[in-house]
Amino acid sequence: MDELKQQIKECIISSLELEDITPENIVDSEPLFGTGLGLDSIDALELGVALKKRFGVKFNAENSDTREHFASINALAEYISAEQAKNA
Repeated sequence: MDELKQQIKECIISSLELEDITPENIVDSEPLFGTGLGLDSIDALELGVALKKRFGVKFNAENSDTREHFASINALAEYISAEQAKNA
């Protein structure tokens, strides 16, 4: 799971072009939006597309669970891991 979290962090940094942030700067349990990493709704859309391309998982913007999946690195890793297990 640590490798997956590292890959998610790298995907966030590259897809959102966060030049001053390294994977080590992103705390797994901190919020990605608002406080914490400080991403916004536009970032969420870009990140959703990047994660779909990188990991083959889909996010439904109308699904209330999607907000929970994007809560933190830990939440994203759990969701991606579960989705990949379903599709394996």
